[in-house]
Amino acid sequence: QVQLVESGGGLVQAGGSLRLSCAASGHTFSSRGMGWFRQAPGTEREFVATISASGGSTDYADSVKGRFTISRDNAKKTVYLQMNSLKPEDTAVYYCAARGPWNGNTRRTRDEYDYWGQGTQVTVSS
Repeated sequence: QVQLVESGGGLVQAGGSLRLSCAASGHTFSSRGMGWFRQAPGTEREFVATISASGGSTDYADSVKGRFTISRDNAKKTVYLQMNSLKPEDTAVYYCAARGPWNGNTRRTRDEYDYWGQGTQVTVSS
């Protein structure tokens, strides 16, 4: 079992920055691909970013490419999402997700992830 706890959300003005963190429990964190997704009211949960188990490979949704950066610290069992140049359309609940053990590749689809955090709210005001 893996438990994921997100933090770092909040209210920020357009153009500002936030860094989200996702702390994981369990012994196999370093073998798992990780991802960030988001969900705005009335919409489906969408892919934001993903990182491989080693951290050597990343992938981003076109809407955040060049503004967001995903990273991980396997010693701390934590994955991060640095969000810069935030826009009002980035407003959503952001979820951290973990793939199954030894599934270390990046993935964009929700079905590829076995564990989810409770989410953290990000609100960007105009």
